[in-house]
Parts: sequence; structure tokens; C-alpha cells
Amino acid sequence: MSAPLYNRDILALAVATADYLPLDDARHRVSKRAPLCGSAIILDLDTDDAGRVTRVGLHVEACALGQASAALLARHARGRGLAEIRAARERIAGWFAGEGERPDWPGFDLLAPARDYPARQGAILLPFDAAIAALEERAAAA
Repeated sequence: MSAPLYNRDILALAVATADYLPLDDARHRVSKRAPLCGSAIILDLDTDDAGRVTRVGLHVEACALGQASAALLARHARGRGLAEIRAARERIAGWFAGEGERPDWPGFDLLAPARDYPARQGAILLPFDAAIAALEERAAAA
């Protein structure tokens, strides 16, 4: 039997998005919506000259799983570039599809129960999609 979908750890992560307030002076702002569930995110991102994340700000309108994923992205994106975040997103999507091992993104083990709930997976991938879009925008402008 699988673990409960919503638990104390997920809910604690969900409220942690409040630690990453929107950045009025961010270099990049991306708005994304998950088509299946309607979750939405506005992600603010700053990068250094090498394209690595230096700051993240969030406005998330999603279920607790989507909020938890956004908090995990914000906590652990600093110092990472486009290739690393893209690879993490692909590992997460592949794992959801039954391919490969659990992704090694820090804290992702807390989201493992969502593997049994495909309708929730778009909300979990959404913050990674937004970060990829912001970093691609940055790369195109460079």
C-alpha cells in the first residue's frame, strides 16, 4: 500500500513557499499553468553571469504537492544552471512514468507518494518547467 498523498511533511513544505516571496527586481519572471489540474506559478529568478540561479521568488496557486515541489525547487536551485534543472525535471518525469530510480533532487523523496497519482504530477513538474523557461530566456538573451 502506498503512503498517504498528503502528510505533515508535504504540508510543511507547502507553507514553505512563503519563504520565497516574489522578487520585484528579478531579471526573469515566468508564468506557467499546468493544463490538467490548473495549477499556476509565477517564478522570479536571478542568475549570475554563468547562468546559475542566485535567487528565486514564487507565487504559487496549486495543491499542496505543487506548492511543496515549488519550495523544494526554490530551496535547492541556487548554484544550478539550465542543464542541471532540465536533467532533474527529466528524471522526475521519467520516474513518474515508471522509468529509472527516484530522482536525486534534495527532498524529493517526500513527494514519492504522488507517483501513484498521475493527475497531480503536472503540479509537481510545474516549478521545474517554469525554472527551465526562465533559464532558457536568460540563455537566449545572453
